[in-house]
Parts: sequence; C-alpha cells; structure tokens
Amino acid sequence: EALWCTQGAAQQWISECGLPVDEDGFIKTSTTLQTLGDTTIFAAGDTATIEGYKRPKSGVFAVFSGLTLARNVRLIARGEPLEHYYPQSEFLGIIGLGDGTAVASRGQLAWRTKWMWDLKDWIDRKWMWNYSIGLPDMPSDSVVPASAKVAGEDALELLKDDMRCGGCGSKVGATTLSNAMKRISIPTRPEIVVGAESVEDCAVVKVDTETSCQTVDFFRAMITDPYNFGRIAANHSLSDMHAMGCQPVSALALVQLAHALPRIQEEDMVQMMSGACQALKESDCALVGGHTVEGIEPAMGFTIIGHMDVKESALLKSGMKPGQRILVTKLVGTGTILAAEMRKKAHGVWFAGAVKSMVQSNGPAVKVLKKHGVTACTDITGFGVAGHLLEMLKASEVSARLSIGLLPCLPGAVELVSRGIFSSLQPSNLRSRHLVFGKTNHEKYPLLFDPQTSGGLIASVPASSAAAAIKELRASGVDAQDIGEVFVDREACRIELVGE
Repeated sequence: EALWCTQGAAQQWISECGLPVDEDGFIKTSTTLQTLGDTTIFAAGDTATIEGYKRPKSGVFAVFSGLTLARNVRLIARGEPLEHYYPQSEFLGIIGLGDGTAVASRGQLAWRTKWMWDLKDWIDRKWMWNYSIGLPDMPSDSVVPASAKVAGEDALELLKDDMRCGGCGSKVGATTLSNAMKRISIPTRPEIVVGAESVEDCAVVKVDTETSCQTVDFFRAMITDPYNFGRIAANHSLSDMHAMGCQPVSALALVQLAHALPRIQEEDMVQMMSGACQALKESDCALVGGHTVEGIEPAMGFTIIGHMDVKESALLKSGMKPGQRILVTKLVGTGTILAAEMRKKAHGVWFAGAVKSMVQSNGPAVKVLKKHGVTACTDITGFGVAGHLLEMLKASEVSARLSIGLLPCLPGAVELVSRGIFSSLQPSNLRSRHLVFGKTNHEKYPLLFDPQTSGGLIASVPASSAAAAIKELRASGVDAQDIGEVFVDREACRIELVGE
C-alpha cells in the first residue's frame, strides 16, 4: 500500500478575488494579517500566507493567527496600532494510523507509539469540549442602575437574567397579562362573537352573514438569518388561524429593522419579507400592506384576517370531551434550544432541527385533524404545553392525563434542560406547576413549561379516530404524537402525569 500526504491547495476563488496571491495561490498578507492589496481586508489560516514567513498549512498556525486576527479587527475599528503575528518555524504534528497508534513528527524527528495516539485523542477531545459545552457563560456588561436598587429585590432579581429570549420567549408572562387585562374596561360591539375577554387564539367577528377571524402577533428576532426569521414570524402569526380552523385571507406586516445603513436595511427587509411571503403563500394568504420602523434589533409580526366556512364552527379551546385523546403535532423544545444558542451552548444539529420545526406551517396538520373529528385545538406558543393545555382544560371544565415519556422533544432539548438552560420566560410559565401532579421528576417535565416559537398544535380527537389521525399526520410529514387522554376529575382543570 502507498500513502501520499500532500500540502493544502488553494481554492480557485482566492485567485479570482483580485487580491495579491503567492505562487501557490494563497492570499499574501503582512504580519498584521492585512492583505497586501487592501489593508482594510484581513486574511488568515488556510487562505493566506504571511510574506516572508511561508509555512505549511496547519491548524496550529490557523489557531494562533486567529487570536491576532480577532484583536486586530477590533484595533483597526478603534484606529489603534495593530499587533503583529510571527509564526513559529516548527511544530508538533500527530497523525493517527487507525490501529491505536500515532506517528508524531517535529522538524526532522519522527516516532510512532500508542501513548502518542492517546495524547492526540485527549488533545482533540479537549479542543472540541472547549468550543462546545466547555464555553464559559457570556459575562454581562450591564450596570445595575440606582433606580433598580431602589425598586427592591424583585427588580434586582429580574436584572440577574442577562439574556432575555427572543421569539415567543419574549412574550409577557401569562399571570402578568391576565392581571393587567382584568383591570381594563374593554370596549366591544354586538358583532363580536369571540373577543378580548376570552383566551381563544383569534377574535371572531360576525358581520351580516359573514364570519371573520382576526389575530395579531409580533416578536423580536431569535435567529440571525433574516429569511428564516421572516418565515418563522409569518408562520407563528398564521398558526392562530390554523388552530381555530380559519382560512387566512389577508395579512398586514409589522416590521422593525435594526439601525443600519440604508442599503443594509433594504437587504434585511428583502430577506425578511421574502421569507414571510413564502409562508403566506403556503397558507394561501395575501400580503396587503404593512408598516416599518427602526429599532435596536429586528422584529416582525403580522395582523391576519381570515374567514370560516359557513358550514363549520370555529375550533375553540372549550371543546374538549372526556375520553378523547390529546395529540400534539410538533416536537417540543425550541425555547431551551434558542436559549442555548444565545449562550453558544447548542450543537449545530440541535439548532438546525429547531429552525426546521419553526418554519413548518400548521396548516396541513389542522386539515388532517378536521377529517378525524377534532373538537378542540390551540397552538403551543409562549406558555408552553402545560400553559396552553391548562387553558383548554379550564375552558372545557375537564382534566388531562399525560404520558410524560411520550412527549415528543427536539434533539438536544432534554439534555439542555438537564443542564439548567431555560428560556427567560420559563420561570413565569412555572407559576402554573401547582396544577400539574404525578411524575414531576421525569426528565421531560421541565419541557412542559418550555415556551415554543411557532410551535405545533395541541388538539383533542375521539379515541376511535386517534390512531388513524396520527398515521395520516405522520404520512404528511407532521411529527404527531398521542400523549394522553381527557377525563373528568373531582378537581377539574389539572394535568396528571403518568409513565409511558
């Protein structure tokens, strides 16, 4: 057998970018890592060669030059003198041979041992740990204002949470919202069938013989990808319509763009609205206008107007009946995963899984549920599975028995809550935990209170059609699961947790 080892080769785009390159096609830089063709452009690692210090392409140089690169980008932005990086002439290289041994080399020396493989394995694992779960918590730069100290312990406790979540994790807590609304005299009209005094997902207005549904939602960005944020924001707003069985007709967009140059704001607007329009098209909903403002960070929401078929009635939360099965249509855990992503503690595949779930429409799911006799439905958003299910139980005057082990969760969600990583809305959601009893020591228990952004539906269907509904939902690409049953309890409106 023959084993050929070659040095790294430059990508073609490097020679096409217009910057000076060396004879091997790598970008030429000075010891400050500024390119020789443009001092405002930096290059390091496997894309570049420092003039006068040609070295083989190796991770050791990329890592050490990265430290200088990070500092110099900050220094040039402040107009301060830059640092210089002088790469070492030799380094220790270790190559695993696949048989439990490794060859180490430095300069002209080389040797092969088993313990060298153990050393390499330890170095690699420690390196990956440092850049994953070993990352320290990001420090807070905030200074506690004197006014907060005067306000008391509650205000100081609130400020301890350095990272307030976006998405539906930025909602006002259920208790705060309920208490505030009770103190307000809400105007109404005879045409209002379901209004602000209810806990339903949409308002229902009857004008002459037509019945329309109206809803609004708005939150700040929870991801940095403006296109997918637009899709998530639109699907989240549309979800209220789907949950009540209404057909969305028109949407008004509410868009907040971060302070930036006009060309950057324009591109952000294009990306956000393109993603949103993709979601609106999937639900056959027209965009008819909107309003934009500037702010500290991106945010987006929609006012949606829809209608109901005259032969059908809205799917209300009050329609649960004893003996029915309780179904959910998406995996749970976006709250803890988004909180972990803010702290740089979420694995890439976990975050990608959460985004994939959030951009999925609930429209196809509700169509299947209607075919199988659904009588009550709502979407799972900021108040979590427990909070939204309790709304349904109270409205229907029944209780629920859930198999906590069957709660479908996104990859990584269980591990993250076990490490104490929660959304900033989680403590508020936990105020309803006194209505949840049974197997509260289960590892999935905290995820009952995890706030969901663009979460799935929770619905009750006749027991006789539950299996068929699950089968058809899964066939249509919906992550559906039967998690429990509705029953009459002597103390209504509770959730009992049992094993699988």
